[in-house]
Amino acid sequence: MTTLQSTVDVAAPAYRANRAAMLRRLDELAAEQAKALAGGGPKYVDRHRARGKLLARERIELLLDPDTPFLELSPLAAWGTDYPVGASMVTGIGVVSGVECLVSANDPTVRGGASNPWTLKKVLRANEIALRNRLPVISMVESGGADLPSQAEIFVPGGQVFADLTRLSAAGIPTVALVFGNSTAGGAYVPGLCDYTVMVQRRAKVFLGGPPLVKMATGEESDDESLGGAQMHAEVSGLADYLAADERDALRIGRRIIARLGWRKLGPGPTGPADDPAYDPDELLGIASADLRVPFDPRDVLARVVDGSRFDEFKPAYGRSLVTGWASIHGYPSACWRTRRGCCSARSRRRRRSSSSWRTRSARRWCSCRTRPATWSAPGTSRLASSSTARR
Repeated sequence: MTTLQSTVDVAAPAYRANRAAMLRRLDELAAEQAKALAGGGPKYVDRHRARGKLLARERIELLLDPDTPFLELSPLAAWGTDYPVGASMVTGIGVVSGVECLVSANDPTVRGGASNPWTLKKVLRANEIALRNRLPVISMVESGGADLPSQAEIFVPGGQVFADLTRLSAAGIPTVALVFGNSTAGGAYVPGLCDYTVMVQRRAKVFLGGPPLVKMATGEESDDESLGGAQMHAEVSGLADYLAADERDALRIGRRIIARLGWRKLGPGPTGPADDPAYDPDELLGIASADLRVPFDPRDVLARVVDGSRFDEFKPAYGRSLVTGWASIHGYPSACWRTRRGCCSARSRRRRRSSSSWRTRSARRWCSCRTRPATWSAPGTSRLASSSTARR
């Protein structure tokens, strides 16, 4: 394994221009992320707090182990659409009682936590990640079900969310629901299908339709608590496995459930302590041009990402339009590949695509045989993405 030698000149005008352009893009990204963090806006946030409730991200923070990171997934879902950025839900991976879990939380400040088409895409992607990586799933539920104006778009495909919960359970992957408030219509199926359900006393309510709908349909008079309150589900229906005194107690119980699972990750762990790259990762900002047609050497990216900038290149003389090889990232052995773009004839591009495709398949087969994660960088961006190819 050799140490990569970067050819980037951080003092060059082109590098400085690339860096300035990337910083502008990051500022734009931060502005959009701020919209997601704002939820439904000050009016609805204040109203939610006035009810003595925690915000979605506050619930997640209290659930996770102190001083551990939270990798948020799809934070900008619904960007560029008529729906709020973030799609009224927070999803991500965090550590709960020492166990890496997939955590999702409805944001009740955005249209009562109702699900729109982008919420559906977001939660389905999160469930896929949980299933592929065998991550216990914790759902923090407070949802009005489908967003009525768009229910025609999600009524049928939305059933996949409930099917995913059954598939996770069938695969032996635990699912936990923490119910903090009204969970009606489609929102009621999530606690009903999870392996463990915790409901907050006098707050959580789970029913397909509330008292007004029951009155209209059957003429029967009822109230929230007797129809689907936490006390009723704990004592009569049996839906609630645990009855929590308040939100913080529900989070404490959720942590205790995860702690008692005896869960451990499959696959190899880190091979040893991770070395910092030999080059400053901050220099990544100036490597890629704002013009996606301008090529750059992917080795310059890898030199600032992989441990110690050490990279064992695979078939370096074959299919030169692709760089493939092995390295470690944070101590985890990984396979890396990235398309190396440039100008060439149509015939040459076809030949290179053929050899690069074979080379990629070879590297992937090698990963599968050795249960190593694979890392690649898509054309036109210097950001690395990860996908587990380990056989579970």
